Amino acid sequence: MEKRAFVGKEEIILSSRFQKIFDVLSITLRLILGVFLFPFVYSATRVFLSKIFMLDNSLKIGFFSGMAFFLIIYLFVWEPTIIYKKGQRFVQVIFGFFSPLVKVAPYLLPIYTIILFLSYFLLSLIFRIEHVLDVFMFLFGVSIALHFVFSAKFLKSKSSDYLKANYIFSFSLIWLLNIFILSFGFNLILNNFSFVDFFNQTIDLGCNIFNAIFKQLFL
Repeated sequence: MEKRAFVGKEEIILSSRFQKIFDVLSITLRLILGVFLFPFVYSATRVFLSKIFMLDNSLKIGFFSGMAFFLIIYLFVWEPTIIYKKGQRFVQVIFGFFSPLVKVAPYLLPIYTIILFLSYFLLSLIFRIEHVLDVFMFLFGVSIALHFVFSAKFLKSKSSDYLKANYIFSFSLIWLLNIFILSFGFNLILNNFSFVDFFNQTIDLGCNIFNAIFKQLFL
């Protein structure tokens, strides 16, 4: 009985050691992937903003005003956590059939922004609603700011590793995906916003940054 107990303790110790090694490797990999995404986070953000600044004044002012409005409400008036969580539950219901996506989709997908894009696009096929586009741009700004702020907040609270590798990787991925979603949505509803141009310029700029870093380090 004592021998079996000793063997059992050894197995537990070995299992614990393997788990620690696996955790360290997992954290390191996520940190590397997060850093790897940085050039594309920068390039996507820069190209996206350049496209936004090329829009009519009323549209870009509406978009940035929406983001500013949410931040003012969030910082000084009220944290609309319940609104964000209701959106998360809605996404969980949508992806309930595919369990791997249930945990990540609520953080990845800006559900309110997607609903707004689909609503405007479908309504524009039936009615002439261009005169309220600046209102929708304001709502796009509010909804995407809500998603970014609360996704960052909840991911940071769940990140327990010292290097914050999971947070760095996850939020970099969320930022990239949401910028791409915004760009695709604007491509659907705006005549002078091209998703193809945005994508190509983002990849080109990101690759150029990698090339510059590689040359500085190794050449």
